[in-house]
Amino acid sequence: MRLRPALAGLWAMNSLTRRLVILTTLWVSLGLGMIAWFVVRTDEQQIQSTADARLASLLDAVVAATSFDPATGPVLTRPVADPEFERPLSGHYWQLTGPGGIQVTSRSLWDSRLGPPLREPAEGVRARSMQGPRGEDLRVLERDVQIDSRFGRVPISVQVAFAREGTADEIADLRSNVILAFALLGTGLVAVVALLVIWGLRPLRRTQQELAEVRQGRRLHIDVVAPIEIAPLVTEIEALIEQNRATVERARNHVGNLAHALKTPIAVLRNALEAGDMAGARVQSATLERLVQHHLRRARAGALAGSAGAESAPLAVAEALGTALRRLTAARGIQIRVAGEAEARVRADSQDLTEMLGNLMENACKYGSGRVAVRVSLVNAGRIAILVEDDGPGLAEGDDGAVLLRGVRLDEAKPGSGLGLAIVGDLASLYDGTLTLERSTRLGGLAARLELPGRLASEKYQGPD
Repeated sequence: MRLRPALAGLWAMNSLTRRLVILTTLWVSLGLGMIAWFVVRTDEQQIQSTADARLASLLDAVVAATSFDPATGPVLTRPVADPEFERPLSGHYWQLTGPGGIQVTSRSLWDSRLGPPLREPAEGVRARSMQGPRGEDLRVLERDVQIDSRFGRVPISVQVAFAREGTADEIADLRSNVILAFALLGTGLVAVVALLVIWGLRPLRRTQQELAEVRQGRRLHIDVVAPIEIAPLVTEIEALIEQNRATVERARNHVGNLAHALKTPIAVLRNALEAGDMAGARVQSATLERLVQHHLRRARAGALAGSAGAESAPLAVAEALGTALRRLTAARGIQIRVAGEAEARVRADSQDLTEMLGNLMENACKYGSGRVAVRVSLVNAGRIAILVEDDGPGLAEGDDGAVLLRGVRLDEAKPGSGLGLAIVGDLASLYDGTLTLERSTRLGGLAARLELPGRLASEKYQGPD
């Protein structure tokens, strides 16, 4: 994998990789940050609850060992099972306050005293914070108890305190460890996502590289094995390359055909002008004009062939042509019948379709005796057939290929240039269509069958496989 170009493009302002990495970083940071806060908060509460439970247990132990001596005041009848109460200024303290403010303390308080006990609420355990003898922050639990003595029940306030240093250090260590762990996890996740994005976009970079090589003429096709997500894009690019190549090839052929077609008429025209034959010159001039117009139409159709949105309704075009031809052939009484699938749509420019159908229908009217039929039908998925039939003499066996050549006319008695059917064949091939000529089984004359890529209006277009 070539990481250097990918990493170089990572910081481009319009880089997909950069956008995905930034969004991933933000999402991972937000998600892991919230989880880390929740974990730290929960563990802090758990640590504090554990410390309070231990402190409450020691408070119960001190209360259980508390007694009252009328001579000395409150006393502990037995030591509390925590050696820290015996070590001076250890951070673990207890204090008893009897009637008249008489106080007895643990050895750990040395000559210091805890703050006076609160009196509200009178029942239950009270929790608060205060400063210890070393200025440390203390967590204090206190409770008022009634101790039986010879003189009745004596009220005594019992206080037990722990320094928060140990709990605070434990919470700080937990917080730093959780933050470090989640930071490493987040960094790893972002790095993995960045590598996955770079690897996942590799086919696009390969496609761009091969497309540049096609443009530079170093290769003819894109050979990337694309994943299914971008395979349609690569297929369309390849189709566009082929279409452009075909367009260039058609333009080259048009130029060659035009040059070849003009060569003889120009020579004849030159000889006619040199000999002063103006009638012959005019004939050759008309021939030249027809040839130029024919190749211009072919060039235009070649440019439009395969273009998106070039779609026409053949039945509507045939009906419009039929209306016009009925007027032109009214003297001969030609009956023109147009029928078929109204929803049929062909992939061809409307002007080119008019040119093709116009030539076929005019040819049928010219050679037909009195009847011309046009029918539009759906052949199969993706193909539309337009059948133009007449009741004329039709074609002799073996003539169907000859009449599709430019300038060939089997009936010299009829006016024309011999380019009509050739133009239809050329235009049909440019649109990936076909023109076939055969004898009509219904009317007995010529049957011209034009097939073009198409669909019904209610269906999606399906291109050729």
